[in-house]
Amino acid sequence: MELNDVKIALKKPIFPVSPALQKYLKTYERESRLPISYDDLLQFDECFPIMDKDGNDSLWQGPIYSNSQIEELHNGLKVIYANLKASGNLRIVQHKYIDRIEYCSFGNTHPFRIRIVNRLNDVYDYFYVKRADASRIYGLEMEEILSPNQVNYLVDRETLIEEHIAGIPGDVFARDYLHRPEYNPTRIAKEFVKFNERCLVMLLGDMRAYNFVVQITPDFDDIQFRIRAIDFDQQFYEGNIKVYLPQFFKENFPYVQLCMNQLSDKTFLQYQQEEKSSILHRVRSERHRLADLRDVSNHEVLTTSANIEQLKKGMASHFVDDQYLECKTMTDMIELNIKNIIRQVKL
Repeated sequence: MELNDVKIALKKPIFPVSPALQKYLKTYERESRLPISYDDLLQFDECFPIMDKDGNDSLWQGPIYSNSQIEELHNGLKVIYANLKASGNLRIVQHKYIDRIEYCSFGNTHPFRIRIVNRLNDVYDYFYVKRADASRIYGLEMEEILSPNQVNYLVDRETLIEEHIAGIPGDVFARDYLHRPEYNPTRIAKEFVKFNERCLVMLLGDMRAYNFVVQITPDFDDIQFRIRAIDFDQQFYEGNIKVYLPQFFKENFPYVQLCMNQLSDKTFLQYQQEEKSSILHRVRSERHRLADLRDVSNHEVLTTSANIEQLKKGMASHFVDDQYLECKTMTDMIELNIKNIIRQVKL
């Protein structure tokens, strides 16, 4: 693996949800009519900074709403949570209340983070309200179809609702957990290789350590790890191929270093092949949904022609495959990635 820090110079624009994508979302039960929109949550006049447990600025703010707004917002947000978690069954929010509404002006979608608490036992959960961005939705769908992870989200016109993905932020894990003696470093390295491979196949970019989490699962004889993306803003937008390879971000150097220390070339290739085989299995089981997603995304403008030209040249060079030069869209490149996996796994 290599390390060569990647810069993303310009902020990606938000792409609207087209009628074709809306139809796809309805077909696969991602569409929902919601009582509260993203714009409703923007109706605050002032806010205060929220500090983390160490007293540092968390980059989240606490919006202040008028008394006439707050009850309607809270009731609407509970209905949204019921739609997200229980297909609209309001019994699950019977004993819950909205504890916090937090706003982040950092990032592309300027999300709201909602904390909902069960008053019977103080157990809490989070979910997010964001401005709907078509490329982010495509990223969520690619994650659902091609990764081992399930994602839960809903879309209502310009509003996107996302379930919270639990885990230890990648930068925190690298700082505080990576070298714990009870953790098998080879298992962590293996997961980073698989994650790196998956991001390139799906063209999911900007997977710096703070844009993914590490999930830890105790097993009967060891501890298992999984690396999961939590930010899908940079789905097939950038033209630089290195943006789609987590190994090139300086924030991920501790993981790259671990891989170099723990894995031989042979085991590195073995784990790459394992991930390709897993992707192939998922492609076969979800081929109709994947084809529908391809047909919609292939006719949308989700990046610039310059980015497409740059990326297809980068992909052709990386894979030593001139077929990439014939691609006309980012979707074409993902489809060729999958076709190449099918050929390789069958060999």
